[in-house]
Amino acid sequence: MKSNIGKTDRIARVSIGLIVIAVGVYLKSWWGAIGLVPILTAATGWCGLYTLFGISTCKIKG
Repeated sequence: MKSNIGKTDRIARVSIGLIVIAVGVYLKSWWGAIGLVPILTAATGWCGLYTLFGISTCKIKG
């Protein structure tokens, strides 16, 4: 898998993921588990939807 997520995108995904998890914990809801998805995509550097739509925010080619 080629990386298709850039540095700024990764930072945004981790931030959003942590916020969603925090809201889920605060509301005592399992919906907070959805916050793991952006964190995992940031950790791997690959997003399946970006591949599907041909998007890449990664500056490095290859």
